Amino acid sequence: MDYLKINKEAWDKRTTVHVKSQYYDVNGFINGESSLNSIELNEVGSVEDKSLLHLQCHFGLDTLSWARLGANVTGVDLSSEAISQAISISEKVDLSAKFICSDVYKFSELNNEEFDIVFTSYGALCWLPDLTLWAETIVKSLKPGGQVNIVEFHPFDEFILGSAYFSSDDPCVDVDGTYTENCTGEKSKMLTWVHPISEVINALISVGISIESFNEHPYSPYYFEGFEPVESGEYQLLHSGQNVPLVYSIKGRKTA
Repeated sequence: MDYLKINKEAWDKRTTVHVKSQYYDVNGFINGESSLNSIELNEVGSVEDKSLLHLQCHFGLDTLSWARLGANVTGVDLSSEAISQAISISEKVDLSAKFICSDVYKFSELNNEEFDIVFTSYGALCWLPDLTLWAETIVKSLKPGGQVNIVEFHPFDEFILGSAYFSSDDPCVDVDGTYTENCTGEKSKMLTWVHPISEVINALISVGISIESFNEHPYSPYYFEGFEPVESGEYQLLHSGQNVPLVYSIKGRKTA
């Protein structure tokens, strides 16, 4: 199966739904709100006058939020519809940004630019079959001493609900709708892969990334079925009365 073709078609469809959703709140962003959350803001730190590459950027709200904080941003995504929407939004809010339609691996082959920061977040890694190639994309894209930040959904909550934790060469094949409140009911075929956290960390180490911090968080800034709101505005999931880890974050640096 051509997973890139299948997933691109799914994300092109999803994007047209997402830009109209309250979940993403494009109007709020256009009116000055940021789509970034406290986890990534705290871990990435100041981006003023730094070059930032956002891999798998969807339609660019987080990318452009970094631009509002002073970064010189480049966003990359597989979906041509997402990139088209990102360019349109950047023009509406008059923010300078570069958006490139490409899968992660092809971008690595074509890119010759080096960045201060590479950033990826929230539901990105499951679409990639090979994390070593992903990590090679990151290290190739970083300046010496450059920083990488990954903020990702923790695989453990899916595991306790019956999904696999350890990886397999064979993808998970799903036919499903999207996760926003305005889901039209239309379903798309999608191919994803499971990646335990050890695989993510070891892929980064194998290409010369020095891990500076690894954190697990008992809350998510995004709601999914079964989650409960907490006073801080995030969401938690309890199992036998105990918090389930919902997000993890990694900060690393290119050592040479």
